Amino acid sequence: METETATRWLTDAEQCAWRTHLEVNRLLTYQLERDLQPFGLTMNDYEILVNLSESEGLRMRMSDLASATLQSKSRLSHQITRMENADLVRRENCESDRRGLYAVLTEHGMETMKKVAPYHVASVRRHFIDLLSPEALEDLHKSLRPIAEHLRGQRGKP
Repeated sequence: METETATRWLTDAEQCAWRTHLEVNRLLTYQLERDLQPFGLTMNDYEILVNLSESEGLRMRMSDLASATLQSKSRLSHQITRMENADLVRRENCESDRRGLYAVLTEHGMETMKKVAPYHVASVRRHFIDLLSPEALEDLHKSLRPIAEHLRGQRGKP
């Protein structure tokens, strides 16, 4: 870690880019959350539904789901309890590991996912994708990919 005397302060251009990134991240997340509210879902709910809907057998080990959604196991457990109460998911024991649990997408959860996904994609398009040219999207992807790879490496994930 750098000492204060060795701090490489951000240039004006770097600070502008960093603060714009933070603002866009917060504003976009806020807007996408608002657009999910009429369905009674949060972004965390939706991310869990997406992960489960794309997993083999519509299930994931709770520890893998926590890792995939960047949540602590405790926080995910509370989230899954809330989603169980809404009949979106259920827990099942892992036969190969008595301590392990699966989060499983219910039929109602899949129906909810199918109903909400078109609205969510439209929201992503309206507030992000359609505001950028195809070239800008490609440049953004190329620019963010090394950061994502670096941060996954910090977590010890490929």
